[in-house]
Amino acid sequence: MPDPAPLVRATDLAKTFDVSGPWLNRMLERQPRQLLRAVDGVSFDIQRGQTLALVGESGCGKSTVAKLLVGLHEPTRGGFEFDGEDAHAAFKTPAGRHLRRRVQMIFQDPFASLNPRWTVEDIVAEPLHEHGIETDPEALRVRVDALLISVGMSAQDRKKYPHQFSGGQRQRISIARALATEPEFLVCDEPTSALDVSVQAQVLNIMKTLQRERGLTYLFISHNLAVVRHVSDHVGVMYLGRLVELAPKHDLFDSPRHPYTRMLLDAIPKLHDTGRARTPVSGEVPNPLNPPQGCAFNPRCEHANERCRNERPVLQMFGGARVACHGVEEGRI
Repeated sequence: MPDPAPLVRATDLAKTFDVSGPWLNRMLERQPRQLLRAVDGVSFDIQRGQTLALVGESGCGKSTVAKLLVGLHEPTRGGFEFDGEDAHAAFKTPAGRHLRRRVQMIFQDPFASLNPRWTVEDIVAEPLHEHGIETDPEALRVRVDALLISVGMSAQDRKKYPHQFSGGQRQRISIARALATEPEFLVCDEPTSALDVSVQAQVLNIMKTLQRERGLTYLFISHNLAVVRHVSDHVGVMYLGRLVELAPKHDLFDSPRHPYTRMLLDAIPKLHDTGRARTPVSGEVPNPLNPPQGCAFNPRCEHANERCRNERPVLQMFGGARVACHGVEEGRI
């Protein structure tokens, strides 16, 4: 039986930013325009009710992908389909308002994403007001109370202000706000990176419970592989704006194929390998304004050859994984 159509499909998604200096300065100094390819041809599917995690070092384009999927950025190339509909075309029309109810985002920093002048009730009720979902004051209060309880908070918390809560509690408020429109797809941009480890676990468990109860679909962005292992069904590894490996979670953690994925996993402390030294992540990420020719990872890869330095690899199927690596293709790795 064929797989059902995915709820989320990104196809050759790309975003380029013009980071050039002022026109007059460039003319006087005879400098060309500088273009930053933050995302460069990313494609993936997410089945309804599942979680795709995107991982990679800072600056690899994960957060830009998140903003493309919720319409905060318009793609330079490629597209994003939601439930079979061209989402970026829909975002520009009156019908896009309904689509935005179905796609919501949880931001990275709970200290910056909540208005300090508003009460929790105002914050959680804002999407309900904005989309005209609930206008009766009493019904609105009941709905806000239910949302707060669903994320493990008290109904009485609606009267308080963000500064009266810890980081983990603020992130729960952010989750309650995101759930207000009853979305089907949540884009989570490193939602636990600003939290203590013990609080991270609480927030992640809430998110998994909500996913199970409401059938939510997640794109989960993180640089913490331990978190990714806990929440994801599939994992995409990004490097300099491109996917280098995309695989089911167990395949990626048990038998990583791309040298970059192996390097990231080797750097994680292992509970049962206490006598073995960790392998630190080696080398520096190249300047994204002047990426290397060929495979972007070749300056840091011990398996790189002449082909790697001149020809950019594309994602290909190897077993159950998609990998962009000449070494894997040629059987050298």
